[in-house]
Amino acid sequence: MKNLIRTFQRAFPVISICLLPSLAQAHPGPPGHTHGFANGLLHPLTGLDHICAMLAVGLWAAQRGGRALWLVPTAFVSVMILGGILGMGGTQIPFIEQGIAASVLILGILIAAAVRLPLAASAVVVGFFALFHGYAHGAEMPKTASGLAFGIGFVLATSSLHLTGIGIGLAARKSDAMQWTRLIGGAIAAGGVYLCFA
Repeated sequence: MKNLIRTFQRAFPVISICLLPSLAQAHPGPPGHTHGFANGLLHPLTGLDHICAMLAVGLWAAQRGGRALWLVPTAFVSVMILGGILGMGGTQIPFIEQGIAASVLILGILIAAAVRLPLAASAVVVGFFALFHGYAHGAEMPKTASGLAFGIGFVLATSSLHLTGIGIGLAARKSDAMQWTRLIGGAIAAGGVYLCFA
């Protein structure tokens, strides 16, 4: 019981961050924040929903290991790009914000419960959520070179967050501390619960 209390005390700051309303906006930033490479690179780091979802993809891939380490994040980035193209083209996809919030909640639950789906199913799950993330940003990007540069920066930042999640997950596996990965998944899920009702 003491270990559980100590673990919760250590995880509490992460959980608190996930519940901060000021960070839970999907698309913060000043007008024109979808222009240029630098804004694209920074944008995924300015909304808690994006940080949590992107880290979660990497963490979940690391939990599964093997080919999932590259296939799951690649599926996310590929479908996110497709979603961005659909958004830029004006295609209508319903429930975008709800899909983004659900991605944080469900990916957090999958990590917290250490769910191991077949590899193809894992790629489909993250790809489904990637469509919402990509669409949300494609819909607000200008159809200019500046918008393209933003998209490139956004993809690079997303990939970096995936790699960070993979790194955290692999470090936890190596140090035989997989419970930390599950705790982080719980904190991500808590953020998802907040986003679903925000």
